This record gives sequence, structure tokens and C-alpha cells, in this order.
Amino acid sequence: MKAGARIGVKDIARMTNVSIATVDRVLHNRPGVALATEKKIKAVVKKYNYQPNILARTLASRKVVKLAILIPAVSKETSYWQAPLDGVSQAEAEIGQFGVSLEKYFFDLNDKQSFVYQAKRVLKSKADGVLMAPHFEGDAETFSVQLTERKIPFVYINSDVPGQDSLSYIGPDLYRSGFLGGQLADFISKESSTCLIVNISKSPDSYYHLLEKEKGFRAYFKGRKKGKILKSDIQRTDYSSIKKELTAVLKVQRVDLIFVTNSRVFYVARFLEEAGIKNIRLIGFDLIDKNIACLENGGIDFIISQKPREQAYRGVMALYNKLIKGEAVEQQVFMPIDILTKENYRFYGG
Repeated sequence: MKAGARIGVKDIARMTNVSIATVDRVLHNRPGVALATEKKIKAVVKKYNYQPNILARTLASRKVVKLAILIPAVSKETSYWQAPLDGVSQAEAEIGQFGVSLEKYFFDLNDKQSFVYQAKRVLKSKADGVLMAPHFEGDAETFSVQLTERKIPFVYINSDVPGQDSLSYIGPDLYRSGFLGGQLADFISKESSTCLIVNISKSPDSYYHLLEKEKGFRAYFKGRKKGKILKSDIQRTDYSSIKKELTAVLKVQRVDLIFVTNSRVFYVARFLEEAGIKNIRLIGFDLIDKNIACLENGGIDFIISQKPREQAYRGVMALYNKLIKGEAVEQQVFMPIDILTKENYRFYGG
């Protein structure tokens, strides 16, 4: 048999003159095989680049691997989470035939108790692995500890929870995303400009990923900006409340540029348009329909995006590679930081 030809367990057993059971022990790192025999089997595996027949193995075992997906529901406020859901569906279509079942659990971005409720449901489901967006940091940390205690591997997407034993984090480098926001702000504003950082989120527990972006933004300007950097934390996420808060800020302070740390940047663009304010530049995150409309009409200058669909897809595949294929998984995978404008967003595959 030529090197590079596709071989199976029976072929390896025949070429090394051992039983199929012995080959199986070596392939699954089980004890009870003499060192010389183990080396001989591994040499053949390497020479012919043996790959296990995953479909045959899972069908033979009749075991269904259950993966739980815990992410925010798509809402009227933001359609951002449709992209990760599409990524989950893409992965599900690819691996469903290999004995993998995906169960989806959705929580309300504005209601931490809905996260707690769904987390309890995931634990009761006895899932083999979990993909989650840890939106509420404190409750996500508690849930992560419970998964670790049960030896259930879990993957974070969109934002990380430091100090937890996750299988992998797949998502943006939040600090660097904010740093890039600072660079873009510097590019389209004057040195003496006043920048306003706007965090729009109902729950303080979800502020971790916003504050990391804010830190990065401020870090870029450290030692180089003579203007001001102001901040507004808006915890009521309906448009009328956002409008009220921004009106109050702009009434007492001149602002040249606004940096919004999440996908709700379209609310700010709407406010500026309705108020007839045309001299404030605007930067925000995420390529959702409402933000695209604002890019089109010039209300938003730059959108920063980090492939939310791919985050979820790769998160599911990381669990699949670990639980089904037994492969090692990268502990940290940062997505590219993409800058989108009116001119290039149509060509973006996120």
C-alpha cells in the first residue's frame, strides 16, 4: 500500500500483525499495549495519515452528543444575534449526520433572570457541551463554575469571562476593538475635538465587554489628544430614554464625535438626524440592518465588526472537534477586526 493511501483500522492491524482491539487501544490512548507494539502502530498511522471514520464510529456507538446553545434572542432593539444563530445553523447542517444534536436556549438581553432561567434548563438537559454568550458576567461566571464541576466543556463567544475554565473563547479582542475605534476617531476628527463614549445597556452586569472597548479607546488617545473624552452610560435602552440622555449631554457640552460601544449605534444616528445635527461624526459596532441604513445615508461613518456568524460556527465546531473527534482546541481565537463603510459593507461576509 502506497504512503498517502486511505487506510482503516483493519489495514493497520494487518500491517502491524496485531489485533484490531490492540490498534483501537493505541488510537484511543488506552493502556495495555507493549511500547514496541505501540510505536509500530503509531508509525503506520503517521505514514498513511490515518483519519478515523467519524460517521461510522458515531453510528456504531448509537450515542447522540447533545450541544446546548445559550445566546440572546433576536429583539426589536437589535438584530445582531441573528448572525450567530445563522452560524449555529450552518454548523448544525454540517455535523448533524455525525450524531450531534443542537438544542437552542434564548435569553432576553435586558433581563438577567432570563439568563439564569435558561442556564438552569441547560443543566437539566444534561448537555454534553455548551456554547454561550456570557452577557451577564456575574451569572455567566456562576453558570461556568457549575459546568466545570460537572465536567461539561463550554465555549464562550462574543465576550469572555476571565478566570473561568472554558474550552475556548472565540470572539473579538474587546480592548483592541476599542483601540481601533480610537484610531478611527483620530482619523476623522481634529486633535482638539471632544469625543463622547456612549455605553447603552440596561444591566450593569453586561458592561464588561463595553468597558473593555472603552479602555481601548481611551488608551489610544493617552498622551496624544488635547481635547476631551467624555462618557455617558445609558441604562434605559428604549429610544425615548436614549434621546433624553443625549439631549441633556449636548445641551451643556460641545461634542465632535460619538463612539458607541455596541450595536445600538443606530439609535444615536437617528437622534442626530431628528435633531438636525450634522457636525458630529459617529462610530459604532456591528453590521445589522438598522446600522446599514445609517451607513447608507451617511449617519454613521464607520462600523466595526468581528464576524459574529463565524464566531458561533467555530464555537460549535470546537465542541464537535473536542467531543466527537477528540482533537485539541485552541483556547483563544480572536476574530479579525473589520472596518466597514458605506463603500465596502456589501462585500462583507460576517
